[in-house]
Amino acid sequence: MKEYDIIIVGAGASGVYASYELTKLGSAARVLMIDKGAPPGKRLCPIKSGAVSACVRCEPCHIMNGYGGAGTMSDGKYNITTKFGGDLHNYVGSDEALRLMEYVDEVLRSLGGADAKLYSTTDTNLKTLALQSNLHLLDAKVRHLGTDRNIKILENIFDYTKDNVEMIFGQTVIGVEKNGEGFSVTTAAGDEFACRDLLLASGRSGSKWISGVCGEFGIEMRSNRVDIGVRVELPAEIFKHITDEVYESKIVYKTDKYNDMVRTFCMNPYGEVVSENTNGIVTVNGHSYADPALHTQNTNFALLVSNKFTEPFKDSNEYGESIARLSNMLGGGVLMQRFGDLIKGRRSSVKRMAKSFTTPTLKATPGDLGLVIPKRQLDNIIEMIYALDKIAPGTANEDTLLYGVEVKFYNSEVEVDGNLETKVKGLYVLGDGSGVTHSLSQASASGVWVARRLARKYAQSTTTYVN
Repeated sequence: MKEYDIIIVGAGASGVYASYELTKLGSAARVLMIDKGAPPGKRLCPIKSGAVSACVRCEPCHIMNGYGGAGTMSDGKYNITTKFGGDLHNYVGSDEALRLMEYVDEVLRSLGGADAKLYSTTDTNLKTLALQSNLHLLDAKVRHLGTDRNIKILENIFDYTKDNVEMIFGQTVIGVEKNGEGFSVTTAAGDEFACRDLLLASGRSGSKWISGVCGEFGIEMRSNRVDIGVRVELPAEIFKHITDEVYESKIVYKTDKYNDMVRTFCMNPYGEVVSENTNGIVTVNGHSYADPALHTQNTNFALLVSNKFTEPFKDSNEYGESIARLSNMLGGGVLMQRFGDLIKGRRSSVKRMAKSFTTPTLKATPGDLGLVIPKRQLDNIIEMIYALDKIAPGTANEDTLLYGVEVKFYNSEVEVDGNLETKVKGLYVLGDGSGVTHSLSQASASGVWVARRLARKYAQSTTTYVN
């Protein structure tokens, strides 16, 4: 059994930034990172390569797994805020959480993101415009890298850390056991590794696995929510006055009919709609690029409704998965419907789509989202579209496209302390897999936070670090 000081399970945002910070601080620790996905340069989605036109359910999904995690092939938006994107500030303090996110931003700029613009909702007229329509714009700064630039930055981090951190890809960790003062880790290939400190950083796609590990160690978890909705695609001109000013607008609306909260999420100006595979279920997302040559004529964003359950049912993620499965059953993957067809109570057909003035950027199956999304959530989404139409006229056009379903799974919140350490000494849960963070910025910041603590623990005699 090969021995290490630190093993990081998962090479997503939190794991990558933990490895980066350990390397930067000159840690003497022997570090191993294990991920079931592929290394940089080998994460090749068949759809992106042009080999297929629809998701073929690769295992593991190259969009969701591999070096950098689900964030690698995202559009690379880093929101610097404690208003949304997780609750890291509840563990490390608001000021420290913001400092950590600002530090992550410095790293991004130093490794290839210097030309990426930083947007801010501060002192924007959009707030007033939104309030006049009973919409609420959340405060944030956002650095948009674009999928292309984001991938390059992660390749640079990989090159920077590869001599200090041993990495194993294409391996799934299936077992974790306490072994004296440390831990033993077993992979599906039968390999075993030992360590003193273990970082579980498997992201949202590892939610069920982390739940199992926590169950074995008696670590409490608090039920979290699941967000269900659609991805909206429309001509970029409709939101241009908003995206040119703030790029990523987090807008929240409380519906009149149900008093439920609906919000915009992951806005991609001149972007494209994409499909992704989570635990064998195909859902929808969106990307955008920094290179103008890769821009489309459309903007896309999600409209999401949060769902949280108590007694007797508490498995929010299972609820979301069941709705996504229904979409996959009816459409063979992602369903697509024109807003006008939805309002008129009819399915979008190939014939009707041929008359659409909005050209879809994802090849999806025309259908009826009313047969998939529960009435309450669908009513909320429709009401939100009409509300957005007041600040972005044209949002409620007949040819606005809705893709479904978009589901954001959140891990149950793991009981950790201010160091993101569980009650089992040496066992840390960080990033989105902990349920504490829900964004690239906060997940990355959590990796830096834990790495700094461990760097002090394994510091060389000549290395000093001041927090």
